[in-house]
Amino acid sequence: MDKPADWKNYEDFSVGSDYNRLKPTDELVNRKFDIHLASGDAMTLAFTGRHEVEWTSGKDRQTDWIEAIKVAEDVYFLDMTFRSRPRDARTFIVNTRTLRVLSVLSQVRKEKVEGEPQVIQKFDPGLLPGKPAAIGPEPAPTRDLIGLRAFYNYGPNNLYEHIYLSSQRYAWQCLIGEQRGHGDVDLATTYKFDEDQYVFTFREFIIPVASVFFYNWKEMRSTGKFLGIRSDGTIANTPAGAYIQKASFTFYDKKWQPV
Repeated sequence: MDKPADWKNYEDFSVGSDYNRLKPTDELVNRKFDIHLASGDAMTLAFTGRHEVEWTSGKDRQTDWIEAIKVAEDVYFLDMTFRSRPRDARTFIVNTRTLRVLSVLSQVRKEKVEGEPQVIQKFDPGLLPGKPAAIGPEPAPTRDLIGLRAFYNYGPNNLYEHIYLSSQRYAWQCLIGEQRGHGDVDLATTYKFDEDQYVFTFREFIIPVASVFFYNWKEMRSTGKFLGIRSDGTIANTPAGAYIQKASFTFYDKKWQPV
């Protein structure tokens, strides 16, 4: 999809999007997580510093950047980038009590594919193996947000409206900020992680960017990041977070349910 002449670039809209974001924590330093995913992949994370992790996956062993944020009781938002794979970023949502995990792998494709977002995402629930065994429901795709209209306040000059249209798409518009007056409908995926906890992601068509956000309904906080391409062609993994205000909810007749 061609970008309109007045459309903002990645670096324009993402500036200041972390003003209302929760701060990183060093609670996990010197701890280790063994993550086993439903796909069969496994990764061990050894936290050696506030923003440093030694990870092992199969025969691969590297030290890379990581950010850990405590987004709810016993729940951590872990975001990783890779020096050897600058187009990839992996986000883990981990509950150390229930031992449930959700992995979101975001990847910037080298080439554009007509009619598709350039940044793609792969979702994989998993576990922290341990005793006792994991409890509670496995993270899974959900329709819970369909019909919700809400406002996301990222900072003094950064306010967006979201309308969750279906299990596959959401609409957004900027009410305050660099993108004021702009809006679109993009691909979206939502997982229910636990009660009052959701992982929401989107993949834009016009500019190459995708997001991963953890929604905590009890605290009405959104914590996440964007992965995309700046106007100069470089890859950026940018923090973001917002206060959430629910506005309304649309209820659909059973015969008119969105996809």
